[in-house]
Amino acid sequence: MKRRMINSLLGVVLVVVAVFCVPLALIEKQSIVNAANDRVDAVAVRVLGLVESRLAAGEPVSGEKFAAVVTDEYYVTVDIPGQRQIALGRPVEGDALTATETGGSGETVTAAQSRTALDHEIGNMLLLLGVVALLAVQAAVALAVWQAKRLARPLTELAETAERLGSGDPRPQGRRYGVPELDRIAEVLDTSAERIARMLTAERRLAADASHQLRTPLTALSMRLEEITALAEDPGTVREEAAIGLQQVERLTDVVQRLLTNQRDPNSPTAVTFGLEEVIKQQVEEWGPTLRDAGRRLVIEGLRDARVVGTPGTVAQVLATLIENSLMHGAGTITLRVRRSGSSVVAEVQDEGAGVPRELGNRVFERAVSGRNSTGIGLAVARDLAEADGGRLELLSLRPPVFALFLAHGGG
Repeated sequence: MKRRMINSLLGVVLVVVAVFCVPLALIEKQSIVNAANDRVDAVAVRVLGLVESRLAAGEPVSGEKFAAVVTDEYYVTVDIPGQRQIALGRPVEGDALTATETGGSGETVTAAQSRTALDHEIGNMLLLLGVVALLAVQAAVALAVWQAKRLARPLTELAETAERLGSGDPRPQGRRYGVPELDRIAEVLDTSAERIARMLTAERRLAADASHQLRTPLTALSMRLEEITALAEDPGTVREEAAIGLQQVERLTDVVQRLLTNQRDPNSPTAVTFGLEEVIKQQVEEWGPTLRDAGRRLVIEGLRDARVVGTPGTVAQVLATLIENSLMHGAGTITLRVRRSGSSVVAEVQDEGAGVPRELGNRVFERAVSGRNSTGIGLAVARDLAEADGGRLELLSLRPPVFALFLAHGGG
């Protein structure tokens, strides 16, 4: 590309130099020739004037009288009727510029100049034009090289940016070059880089959310399978535990589906009207073994048969996150309380622990923010799930810690 740009600009300059210098050389050459002819004519006229003035005064005409007028570069002859020709200067050999003037008494003056001096002057003029043209071409080459580098550098940088995008480095460069076309390409690449960065962030976030949200159900399912193994001699209990295990598998499937749905289309309408008590019973059954092993209790208080609008799997996942949070960071009895608040049904989860540090407050819902050594993802994902389902998750009290899930009342 650089070579093409240099050749193109150099070709344009050569054409311009040729179009400009050739006519100028011809005009300047003709001007030099005309000036030389005028000088020869002037010498002939001056000599003729002297001849006529001496003839009019009756004085003799001789070469010594014109020596001061005629220089060595001219050869002048004076022809006077009835007198011998008078010659001044050195005879010209070869081509010469000549001028002849005739007086009123028949006298003739002829002046001649060798073309050697004229050719020398024309050569100097052509040399000067050649030097100017050469300097112009050199300046054009330097300008072409500079311009080629100036235009090639942004293209090289844009190519490197595109290559980085292809290799998984979506950092926008934010560079602009003052050329509208190149700036447009840079803007499009930066926009693509930002879009790819958001996509990569979303994919990583999905992986982290899925890992976190699936960890607890898988642990509960593993414990349930262990209980089934231990109770293999009691078919009734095995069937009951297996049914609960199947429900947990279904909830796992629902969690994965919900995470993918929120990732691809956060506004996907999946809300239905359902009984909140069934979801709460499911939580009691699933968390029962884990709470017993930890020496903790889960107490249900408040409304029964409350109907809400939302997605059962999502509500179950949010409640499971709140119970897990109390299990990990709290202490004592965990209370799940259901109450009405205006047009909403509120499910509160409270424990008897030390509560949320005052410096954290609502920042516990931010990603990577945790009061203890945990991932800081659970509550952030729970709030996202609640909001995507049309509800909201809030921290009502720091001490004792009270987390509240607000759901739309479903009537009844």
